[in-house]
Amino acid sequence: MPLGFHAAARYGRPNMIEPWLYAVLTAVAFVTGFIDAIAGGGGLIMMPALLTSGVPPLLALGTNKLQSMCGTFVALLNYNAKGLLEWRPNLRAVGLIFLGAATGALVVQQVDARWLSLIIPLLLLGNAAYILLSPRMTDEDAHHRVTSRGYAPIGGGIGFYDGFFGPGTGSFFTSSLVALRGYGLTKATALTKLFNWTSNFAAVLLFALGGKVLWLLGLCMAVGAMSGGWLGSHTAMRFGARLIRPLLIVASLGLTARLLWGWFA
Repeated sequence: MPLGFHAAARYGRPNMIEPWLYAVLTAVAFVTGFIDAIAGGGGLIMMPALLTSGVPPLLALGTNKLQSMCGTFVALLNYNAKGLLEWRPNLRAVGLIFLGAATGALVVQQVDARWLSLIIPLLLLGNAAYILLSPRMTDEDAHHRVTSRGYAPIGGGIGFYDGFFGPGTGSFFTSSLVALRGYGLTKATALTKLFNWTSNFAAVLLFALGGKVLWLLGLCMAVGAMSGGWLGSHTAMRFGARLIRPLLIVASLGLTARLLWGWFA
């Protein structure tokens, strides 16, 4: 029997969740909310925790998106209050990210996404190398290489990936905003929260319509994620690139190792 669950094998859904598991997963969500608010990659911890607890994969994806959406929203409010978000130039990207994430969440409920576990580590390794070696990974704004209009379809593609699979999305958004839009690292992290919240919101809608969200568990976890998101965003704004950059590298390499381990194990 899966840890913490009494499962209904016929439907692949849990009938009853052990009470202690709510507290444990809420505590885990606090940690992931803190990490997500700074560098992304909280799914590295949250998804294995849900799966180990016995939550079926699609239910784990949907429930994780719910708690992540709530935690990201708190971080988003904090970054916005400090004037770190540029809304108007990025509204087109927000729209395409919403559509991309909704499409990805719809597609993943129909297909086997396991093959991505071999492709994504290569992207994450490249991402970590860029963060480590690029002189642009500072808090200084630089000349942009693409316009906000040109970035919108790139954001939409990352949004599709987030709805479809998800690990490393925050790192991909942040790195691409620094490399292509010329944002300083703290501003890019702030805008990443807007993009991440958009993709999470779209994914939650589609997973909810498909009955793939454990609402009570997800909302309990959301309390932890919001607390972690509040603390993490304030920490990131205080320490800036000297904290965000190493955490992005750690998150990318950690996700790479976790995905490869999951595939070969």
